Amino acid sequence: MQEFKKIILGSGKDQSMKRYHPWVFSGAIKKMEGHPDEGDMVEVLSNKGEFLGMGHYQKGSIAVRVFSFLRAEPDYAFWKAKITDAWLHRQSTGLSGHPETNMYRLVFGEGDGLPGMIIDIYNDTAVFQSHSWGMYGLKDVFCQAVREVLGEKIVAVYNKSSESLPKREGMLYEDAYLWGHPGREHTAMENGLRFHINWKEGQKTGFFIDQRDNRSLFGRYAEGKTVLNTFCYSGAFSVYALAGGALHVDSVDSSRKAIEMTEKNILLNDIDPQKHQSHVSDVFDFLKTAGLQYDLMVLDPPAFAKHHDARHQAVMGYKRLNAEAMRIIKAGGLIFTFSCSQAIDRHLFNNTITAAAIQAGRNIRILHQLAQPPDHPVNIFHPEGEYLKGLVLQVE
Repeated sequence: MQEFKKIILGSGKDQSMKRYHPWVFSGAIKKMEGHPDEGDMVEVLSNKGEFLGMGHYQKGSIAVRVFSFLRAEPDYAFWKAKITDAWLHRQSTGLSGHPETNMYRLVFGEGDGLPGMIIDIYNDTAVFQSHSWGMYGLKDVFCQAVREVLGEKIVAVYNKSSESLPKREGMLYEDAYLWGHPGREHTAMENGLRFHINWKEGQKTGFFIDQRDNRSLFGRYAEGKTVLNTFCYSGAFSVYALAGGALHVDSVDSSRKAIEMTEKNILLNDIDPQKHQSHVSDVFDFLKTAGLQYDLMVLDPPAFAKHHDARHQAVMGYKRLNAEAMRIIKAGGLIFTFSCSQAIDRHLFNNTITAAAIQAGRNIRILHQLAQPPDHPVNIFHPEGEYLKGLVLQVE
């Protein structure tokens, strides 16, 4: 077995790893042996020399992302076994091979024992996105493993890591196909509805797969309703609402490109465009001028807080957004409200919504508590993986 550089933790700083938390913070490190560089594989030891785990070293607050709590030889067979395990999980939840859904998350970072890595499947294309240099250095290994495990189900693997990787001086990186090339039409299906997927220029890997189950629920509430979809991006909630029988849907986003994608997806599903209207507008500005006309709304903003230092400002943003929505929705109307900020936990999010209700002066019932779907599994030892939180509110 090859020798690895060593990370030695300070006295009493090993408790988190002994509870199998997959992050080692820089403040827990006593010393390093072998001068590890960004992306190097390292062994983590206690102050007494006990083996605790193996991971990738990186500069920053999270100094090591642990991929194994057992000594192992991280060769091709090791990484392929992890991809196989992730694939078997998706099969067990009915996502792989579903007749009406051919896009899902194959690998979800810590939830699949591969911290710092995301792989999404869009029809016959796998989109790889790395958030650590250690995983990025293994992109060709993972490309080969995905090809072998999924076989003829995919025809291309695309690397989209340029925006997600930590910046390194002098390093040049660009997104490109690692293997193959898909057909000209980049579309995929979710619950029988079709969507254009732009993994080259779109946000994240091209689509927000994590809202699949919540969109389905939204569509079931939409019949006969007047609907507002804020921060609409590609218009997926709008498509579900219209397919579910909504009378009219307004889609709002500050990005003209997002609105254009929304309109393309409406047409792709043979939905009457007369029942839909797009608005290129700041959402807060739109809410200020909207009257009491909506029966059903979705508030799905981008992450207001990407780290803990921004939590207070984020809470103020969520409170303001939800209070404005509560102010203009019809009595008895429903609001689907979300936070995808990892730094905002469920308790804080619920308290923020309570504060918004007090500010708006409306009585609220919680009908559903929403989360991410099973292809975004949460490692029980890594609660930070539960990043998507949502509530369905009935406003009196």
